[in-house]
Amino acid sequence: MARALLANLADRVSAPTGVPGRMSPSQAKTEVLSGLTVALALVPEAVAFAFVAGVAPLVGLYAAFIVGLITALIGGRPGMISGATGALAVVMVSLVAEHGVEYLFAAVVLMGILQLLAGIFRLGKFIRLVPHPVMLGFVNGLAIVIFLAQLSQFQVPGSAEVTGHGTSGGEWLSGVPLMLMLALVALTMAVIWALPKLTTAIPAPLAGIGITALIVILFGIDVPRVGDLASVQGGLPAFHIPMVPLTWETFTIIAPYALILAAIGLIESLLTLNLVGEIVGERGGSSKECVAQGVANTVTGFFGGMGGCAMIGQSMINVKSGGRTRLSGASAAIFLLIFIVAASPLIEQIPLAALVGVMFMVVIGTFAWKSLTILLKVPAADALVIVLVTVTTVLTDLAIAVVVGVIVSALTYAWQNAVRIRAKTYYTPEGAKVYQVQGPLFFGSVEGFTELFDIPEDPGRVIVDFADSRVADQSALTAIEALAKKYEDAGKRIELRHLSRDCHRLLQKAGQLMTDSDDDPEYGVAADYQVRTGVLAGGH
Repeated sequence: MARALLANLADRVSAPTGVPGRMSPSQAKTEVLSGLTVALALVPEAVAFAFVAGVAPLVGLYAAFIVGLITALIGGRPGMISGATGALAVVMVSLVAEHGVEYLFAAVVLMGILQLLAGIFRLGKFIRLVPHPVMLGFVNGLAIVIFLAQLSQFQVPGSAEVTGHGTSGGEWLSGVPLMLMLALVALTMAVIWALPKLTTAIPAPLAGIGITALIVILFGIDVPRVGDLASVQGGLPAFHIPMVPLTWETFTIIAPYALILAAIGLIESLLTLNLVGEIVGERGGSSKECVAQGVANTVTGFFGGMGGCAMIGQSMINVKSGGRTRLSGASAAIFLLIFIVAASPLIEQIPLAALVGVMFMVVIGTFAWKSLTILLKVPAADALVIVLVTVTTVLTDLAIAVVVGVIVSALTYAWQNAVRIRAKTYYTPEGAKVYQVQGPLFFGSVEGFTELFDIPEDPGRVIVDFADSRVADQSALTAIEALAKKYEDAGKRIELRHLSRDCHRLLQKAGQLMTDSDDDPEYGVAADYQVRTGVLAGGH
């Protein structure tokens, strides 16, 4: 009966693409056990991030359950795990400290609405603008952040101040307690490394946690446990309308936080979606993930949760444990709720060393070690972006790091294209001089474009051929117009050839539209351009 029930549940949430399909009982077992492993790892993370945000542990746990369940069921990447994260918590702390937790709930609701709108208007597609070097830097930086966050477990419980990236001011373990902690971490890591060589019937991280916990409990070893962080006992999350005044002042308070939270949440979620998609070899739906994150956070705000987004560490645990479908993510959320409602005494006995061992293995598996060897092989600009995004992620947060990486990559690309502008010159039998422009003409290359022409020495008729170029923006149009004006002032005639009809329309002067030619290219120009009076001649 249990097997039939499990198979029935698998039919509903199993298909990797979200389409219902059959799943074998053995695969369903793997998905459920993978979810259990993730749920165990979620507990200390959710509690720690709740401390970062300055709220009660249950606020973080409820967020992990609600966000995790909704995104698992309707998200754009089956098998991806979402929950309360440190990247969001470090933004929330100042809002909670200044205005209280009710304003946080209101901000989370607004955050969800903004993310929902981003999904409806299909803004998730812009994640494709993130280049590969930024992705490498993101992965490496987040792996380092996950590693630093585990260091708080090597401090005396209650003495450390938890931050977004690690610890601050705590008293470190020493002597026998430190040796025991290190030994148990090493044991967990050894089990995770060795078990797959023997069997894949049980996810290795789950076996590592179970064996280490069993040894600690049976022998009564005195090491920090989950219960030393905080109690995870509680009831079902209850519907709760944020108790804030519905005024413009409230909106001005929560709107900046909601906008930042929405942006950070979507960036981290979409990058994680792409990363998990590369690992499992399947594409995910970016706009669908935006909608799922929006729905999840809107609901979370009305049930006393702190909001969340995709979690790369837990997603890696799930993928490495065999989780590939929506069943694993949904199971993780349901197990987490069971821990809160019924199994908190047992969960609180799990040694933190076991969970640290799991996360250390995640760090080892997440860090792009090959990026260290390719730094000297790739272009210097790409190597700089990888290092810059990695360092910025560790020192600040993911959103800033990605924005910095994209900006640097875009500027590098613009500079590389700016120096590509050049021209071949020759004379026609009639004595006209032809400039055959090569390379894109845009804001970055207009200065080089202008320097190509020798107006005083040119003959009375000049032809500028754009067959091997492309006019991209208003700066380019302005440069062409300025060039035409200079030739006109010098008493010389200029003809422009192979410009798109869009350019013809934008460059018309004194009511004269440039003559179309049969082989003019078709493309648009990014400009809202108003031309001045003058005369241009068209070519064909």
